[in-house]
Amino acid sequence: MPQVDMQGLTFGYRGRPVIEGLTLSFGTGVHGLLGPNGAGKTTLMRMLATVNRPSSGTLTVLGDPLRSEHGLRSVRRRLGYLPQTFGFYPRFTVREFVEYFAWLKEVPRELVNSDVDRAIERVGLGDRADDRLKTLSGGMLRRVGIAQAIVNDPEVLLLDEPTAGLDPEQRMDFRVLLRDLGQDNCVIVSTHLIEDVAAACTAVTLIDRGRRVFQGTPDQLIAAGDTDVGGDTPVERGYTTVLRAYRATT
Repeated sequence: MPQVDMQGLTFGYRGRPVIEGLTLSFGTGVHGLLGPNGAGKTTLMRMLATVNRPSSGTLTVLGDPLRSEHGLRSVRRRLGYLPQTFGFYPRFTVREFVEYFAWLKEVPRELVNSDVDRAIERVGLGDRADDRLKTLSGGMLRRVGIAQAIVNDPEVLLLDEPTAGLDPEQRMDFRVLLRDLGQDNCVIVSTHLIEDVAAACTAVTLIDRGRRVFQGTPDQLIAAGDTDVGGDTPVERGYTTVLRAYRATT
């Protein structure tokens, strides 16, 4: 049974459709969510994170159809979510910030200290745990955001543009972390950096204008590429080829 399943999912703003009849499922592994600007990636991630409720269709996360407040609360304890932009208290230390989210996610009190320390270490900030957030660089803040998302050892982890602001070495370390997290859990990563998807993801989903364009493995996306299509890497050519072919038929 997939950890995330959606059937005919729709969502719109002020009468304008953003997600249209989307049917997808995600199981264990690392899933890359790709698409151009305005494709609906962030809106979809917010629905999976239970921030937005679908206009129609069904969304089931961890076996729960998310119809009741009790069901939402239960699922939220088992989710991790890094939004594209997140707010923080500048005077909080790294440890205080991650502890706060452990409390929000109802991590058992006896596990908080060890789980917080582990999350901070996994993102490479063990030596900055007592530094205030206002002293950190943008890339470090992004890693703090990842730490809060994984502090509860989530069964479903949602990361929206997680590598924004990370330098090349940090991105490589993050790919290793992703592969580790995806061994037993469902990880969904929305990103514009196609190379990260090819390097770290076990599956790829491409959406455009709120509809599914492609779902398969990175190798299948690469195989779909046309050498005459622009792109610096095979996966970029696959992405461009598939997207253009879809648009030519709609």
